Amino acid sequence: MNTLRTPDSRFENLPDYDFMPNYVDVDGLRMHYVDEGPRNGAVVLLLHGEPSWSYLYRHMIPPLQNVGLRVIAPDLIGFGKSDKPTRKNDYSFAGHVGWMKKFIEALDLSGITLFCQDWGSLIGLRVAAENEQRFARIALGNGGLPTGDQETPKAFKAWQLFARFSPWFPIGKIIQQGTITELPDNVVAAYDAPFPSSKYKTAARSFTLLVPTTPDNPASDANRAAIEVFGRWHKPFLTTFSDRDPITRGGERMWQEKVPGAQDREHVKIRNAGHFLQEDKGPELANVLIDFIGE
Repeated sequence: MNTLRTPDSRFENLPDYDFMPNYVDVDGLRMHYVDEGPRNGAVVLLLHGEPSWSYLYRHMIPPLQNVGLRVIAPDLIGFGKSDKPTRKNDYSFAGHVGWMKKFIEALDLSGITLFCQDWGSLIGLRVAAENEQRFARIALGNGGLPTGDQETPKAFKAWQLFARFSPWFPIGKIIQQGTITELPDNVVAAYDAPFPSSKYKTAARSFTLLVPTTPDNPASDANRAAIEVFGRWHKPFLTTFSDRDPITRGGERMWQEKVPGAQDREHVKIRNAGHFLQEDKGPELANVLIDFIGE
């Protein structure tokens, strides 16, 4: 497997991102993660999606660690400071799930509070369903676990076509389009930092094509099995969807109705936030998680 590793110089002086880097080997690939707060604190695992990286959580990590939580925010393989395989065929839904399982096993994490969004939810929900004993609770924002049995939103179909065919794939500007907040130029540049050229963007482009949009997708059966697990999930489950995301709007209802641990619960709507609600409302979302963990 041919891989690229973004030079460390690309990550110097990023605004509000001065966390110490940590690395673990996963199947011969170097995986980066932020690990802040006391090592004996309750674990909060923050999983990003496409085409972001752990920088997305920079405004959530400090308030979480300040109340004594151990906050872990990995960069998925192909993103951030993690190694980046260069061929499209190096990536699969099952492969990403496998890498995240091995990451959790390598750090021997347990009692995990998972917050996941976008592809972080596709991966995170699968990992949680297949490793229930390691997870204490889940908060889901702007994400889900598609099987291809549902109708695909038009906004997502357009995004798939763009990711597949557009010769221009500006990561930072894509993040900007998914937020309500007007991002400063140096923040847009920070989202671009892991991707010095198009050669580094294979994972970001590949993710959209891996989402099950037909019932016979290679990941569909495993996702259906995971959803069945959540039909028996009595641990706390909270939805924290935003109100201005055209792709996932309304997707929280299925989880609220199906998951026993989500029923008879007051769920949270994050107001005036787009797809990347961590960018628009990071501190507010962190407080939601703190309250959820403190129940």
